[in-house]
Amino acid sequence: MMACAVLLDRLLGEPRRFHPLVGFGRYAAWLEQRLNVHGASRLRGVLAWLLAIAPFLLIAFFLLRQPFLQFIVGVLVLYFSLGLRSLSEHAGRIKGALDAGDLPQARQCVGEIVSRDTAAMQEQDVARAGVESVLENGNDAVFGALFWFTLLGAPGALLYRLANTLDAMWGYRTPRYFYFGWAAARVDDVLNYIPARLTALTYALLGNARSALRCWRKQAPAWDSPNAGPVMASGAGSLMLLLGGAASYHGTTELRPSLGAGVAPQAADIYRAVTLVQRGVWLWLALLFIIEVIVHA
Repeated sequence: MMACAVLLDRLLGEPRRFHPLVGFGRYAAWLEQRLNVHGASRLRGVLAWLLAIAPFLLIAFFLLRQPFLQFIVGVLVLYFSLGLRSLSEHAGRIKGALDAGDLPQARQCVGEIVSRDTAAMQEQDVARAGVESVLENGNDAVFGALFWFTLLGAPGALLYRLANTLDAMWGYRTPRYFYFGWAAARVDDVLNYIPARLTALTYALLGNARSALRCWRKQAPAWDSPNAGPVMASGAGSLMLLLGGAASYHGTTELRPSLGAGVAPQAADIYRAVTLVQRGVWLWLALLFIIEVIVHA
């Protein structure tokens, strides 16, 4: 079932029209507009989170109770939860623009997958942001969904993907979302705790393991996010690249800790990061297949 979903993602990528997550995003935005008002509290944020996710989980549980739908629903839920090909395509557009010397286009492309300000980015900043995004989204858009699908099946992958989407929409420390988005951010942290560390280990195994493990141990604790830190530090160390440093968010420059070791990333390193994620997926599929064979032997 998992291999079928990965194959579908590889062959089809994200639907160009009528993507379920787009519809979910609109529904979540509608909820936020109605509940995040008049100094919304954490309690309202919790209520909004439950109202956003519960209906879809109930629908999934209902469909999965129908024996003739279990396989199809399982494959489709995981397929819609994965973003491996989409991540590769976004990365390819950034790299292509940089290779062509089209910095404005490169800024626009990287702005589609990062939350930071891109208007003043130079080529090296764009390449660094692209690599960072690929490494972090390797966990958020790929390995996290695979982990929860392995553990809890289609409901687990659905819960993870929707919670991750809400965190991307609401999980900011801005005045608007500081209290309202608290639940979305905390739930995402919990759901990503184990997958992020498995992702970091995957990156280490498929690159410079000694550098990756050293960077993970020494640099990740200084990173603001408890889950992005291990993922990005290990990925940067694995690829022998220097990431982190200053970045602008919502008009404010943040001096982020340095991650990794080696040299500053260039355009070609964006696709090196994509390749690392892709190889990690095949490693996971192979290991899970071996485990299933052993269990059923």
